[in-house]
Amino acid sequence: MSARDSIPVVPSIEPVADRYEAWLCDIWGVLHNGVQPFNNAEHACCTYRKKGGTVVLISNSPRPGHAVRKQLAEIGVSEDAFDAIVTSGDTTRHVLAERKSEPVFHLGPQRDKPLLDGLDLQLVDLEDASLVLCSGLYDDLRETPDDYADMLSKMLERGLEMVCANPDIQVERGNRLIYCAGALAEAYGKRGGKVIYTGKPHPPIYEMAMGRVAEARGEVLMPERILCIGDSVKTDVAGASAAGMDVLFVASALHIEASHDETPLSEEALQNVFADSAVMPIAAQKRLTW
Repeated sequence: MSARDSIPVVPSIEPVADRYEAWLCDIWGVLHNGVQPFNNAEHACCTYRKKGGTVVLISNSPRPGHAVRKQLAEIGVSEDAFDAIVTSGDTTRHVLAERKSEPVFHLGPQRDKPLLDGLDLQLVDLEDASLVLCSGLYDDLRETPDDYADMLSKMLERGLEMVCANPDIQVERGNRLIYCAGALAEAYGKRGGKVIYTGKPHPPIYEMAMGRVAEARGEVLMPERILCIGDSVKTDVAGASAAGMDVLFVASALHIEASHDETPLSEEALQNVFADSAVMPIAAQKRLTW
């Protein structure tokens, strides 16, 4: 990374925030770690909204937005922090609705069942399926993608398409990283399997999120008037860039191991994270802070 590509580390998002009328803010890794809320991040979103900004949360969660809203309340994130929620689960439901005539095998934990609520789908065993819906690993606390090698081979033999309801490879839960549906989709794709992705960094979720921004503000905003906030280079940063939006990078444990201690976020650490990235954030914070 050259000097001209240096990423400023800002103590407060306030000077950056004033350039935009809306945020598309990631949830997991920015607002909470799956266990505890990040109070500074919640305060930043609440403050931005009080100053007239619109905050739409945009997540690769395989659950629909209403289920994520409930989860946020359980973790302790206030609804004052956001105007709307758009998830990979929401966009996945659109794909499934369009293909409801096909028998579907659900690869994922029971907690993701809200993804299927209200959809007239024929759920079947893998042997009878023509489509695989992957929302995650059955036991993400113990399993890795290697545990699914045989299942992926069977899917490939039958030429089954996979709909990936969460393109994230890993997320932070508490103080550990766990694998997500994106890890299984990546493994399947490397074997030659066809995968349909519905969340970040792919266009459908950004189109839906921009629609929510327009509903909240009563006008359609051009992409350059929207700031994305996220902690993943491959999903948040890449997706924002492809959608024509700027992005602020939050240095969670997804990329930087020292994110949990009091060590200041360094330029060297950011250089290492973005050394092979074709796109750069406009700024970075260790945690989203106003």
